[in-house]
Amino acid sequence: MAEKGRLDKVEKTSQIKTKIIEIFTFFIRKQISLKTRKNMNPNNTRVYKMSFAGVYPHYVAKAEKKGRTKAEVDEIIFWLTGYDEQTLRKIIEDKTDFESFFAQAPKINPNASKITGVICGYRVEEIEDEIIQKVRYLDKLIDELAKGKTMEKILRK
Repeated sequence: MAEKGRLDKVEKTSQIKTKIIEIFTFFIRKQISLKTRKNMNPNNTRVYKMSFAGVYPHYVAKAEKKGRTKAEVDEIIFWLTGYDEQTLRKIIEDKTDFESFFAQAPKINPNASKITGVICGYRVEEIEDEIIQKVRYLDKLIDELAKGKTMEKILRK
C-alpha cells in the first residue's frame, strides 16, 4: 500500500510538471504572437509607396458620409503633421507617397502619442514601425471623426 501511495505521488508530480510546461508553452506562444502582431507585416513597403492622394478622398468620403466635413479632415491632418492648406494641396497634386508624406511633415504633433486604441486589429500605441504607426494614427483620428467625437477630443486638447 505504501508503494502505491508513493507511485500516486510521483504520478501527480509528473502531471503537475506537464501542466506547468503546457501553461509555460502557451504563454511563450502568446508572447511570440503578440510580438509578431506588434511589428505587423514586415513587408510594409506597399503602404509606404501608397499615394496619399489616393487615400485622401476616402478619408473625406468617410467623414462626409457621417455628416462631417472636408475642413475637419484637413484640420486633423494639419494638427497631426504640421502641414498647412497650401502644402497639403501640393502633396495631393504631386501624388506624394505615405513614406514621404510623414518623413517630410513639418512637425508631428507631440500629442500624437496620446492617440491610443485599436485600428485594423492593431493597438496603435504598440506599433513599432514609425511610418505605419503614423498612418494608423491618421486612420484612428479619421475613425473618431466619423464616429462623431468632438474635434476637441480628437485633437487631444
